[in-house]
Amino acid sequence: MRIERALPILALLLGLGATGVMAQQPVPAPAQQRSVLVTGGTVHVGDGRVIDEGAVGFRNGKVDFVGYAYGVTATYDTIIQVAGKHVYPGFIAADATLGLEEIEAVRSSVDKEDIGRFEPEMRTLIAYKADSRVIPTTRSNGVLIAQIAPRGLVIGGTSSIVQLDAWDWEQAAVKVDDAVHMNWPAAYQRTGWWAEPGETDNEKRDERAQRLEELRTFFRRARAYAQVEAPEAHDLRLEAMRGLFDGSKALFVNANAAKEITEAVQFAKAEGVKRLVIVGGHDAWRVADLLRENDVDVVLRRLHSLPLRPEEDIDLPYRLPALLKERGVRFCLGYMGDMETMGLRNLPFLAGTAAAYGLSPEDALRCITLDAAAVLGVDDRMGSLAVGKDATLIVSAGDALDMRGNQVVHAFIQGRRIVLDDHHQQLYRMYKQRLEQGQ
Repeated sequence: MRIERALPILALLLGLGATGVMAQQPVPAPAQQRSVLVTGGTVHVGDGRVIDEGAVGFRNGKVDFVGYAYGVTATYDTIIQVAGKHVYPGFIAADATLGLEEIEAVRSSVDKEDIGRFEPEMRTLIAYKADSRVIPTTRSNGVLIAQIAPRGLVIGGTSSIVQLDAWDWEQAAVKVDDAVHMNWPAAYQRTGWWAEPGETDNEKRDERAQRLEELRTFFRRARAYAQVEAPEAHDLRLEAMRGLFDGSKALFVNANAAKEITEAVQFAKAEGVKRLVIVGGHDAWRVADLLRENDVDVVLRRLHSLPLRPEEDIDLPYRLPALLKERGVRFCLGYMGDMETMGLRNLPFLAGTAAAYGLSPEDALRCITLDAAAVLGVDDRMGSLAVGKDATLIVSAGDALDMRGNQVVHAFIQGRRIVLDDHHQQLYRMYKQRLEQGQ
């Protein structure tokens, strides 16, 4: 990944400082030293259970108590009373570009894709900007964990999972090089644009067949390379693919149409890929049996978007989570699309929409907590409030899945208390003060 954007960004920030709106970044929190008990609130465990007047205790970065407040027997250094509030696991964003893109319109601040076609060796982790000014705004709505994924190309690169309070990418890393990301060749070409969609053309058969054959050739080379423990010639591209064939990495494939999803599943199975995740998955509910039988998970496309086809119900994207839940397919929510980095803070509200269109509130919560952790392969460490897991959690004054109730007042990552201040709040205070001064 290219990282040459530092000087343009520095110049931009200095320019903002000259106008008096320079914001100070919150300093990452130190490791937890004192044990903490959050007690008296409604605890949403993340696995479907809700504990009224519950408590969560943690020390040394790990949860050591989850249950009713009256059941606490251990002694804690710090007790935080949260009666009337809600306690949740930290929300998890799958397939995000946070930290790879600062300002979408400024090319030098965008580092989410490279040049080439088959580039699995491109690692997003080393390009991740832990001090991005966008990250605190995302944390303020409860998103504390993210899978940082590449965009573009046929094989765009390798993602990693990070926690969103760190000095640098090395500190941020939760799971390094967790998945290779690929874009499946589109089965159909669509004309027009979203406001005036045109005709849907059939696939360009010859060109697409050639692309698929190139993919098969590359994967077969990669599988042959992976079978050699110590190859004579070291190939970075093929080395990055090795984990797909022993299960240490997942293959995330961007596909939406039923035909594309079916082809991707059959391709992964034929090429010996151990674990496949479909990204987008607009038609995943139509091929649910295939996905379920092959243990394929789904990262759903942004729910707040238009349907894939003009003839579909306008509310179909909102109902996709309920349709997959009914059919027994495990899934989580993504936010890929225009302005996705700045908009990622709205992830909990996508879950709220899912709750309004067929899911129960706790099942909707699972879409961005425990099920998201399971899709990313880190559910043994996070995603729910359970003894032994990381103490990564938030406290909201109201319903965190509702924009009217989401008001995060406490946040902890691995037991560290996070500063919940951001650029938006700083600007609000600044202009509020101006109005009060009558300027």
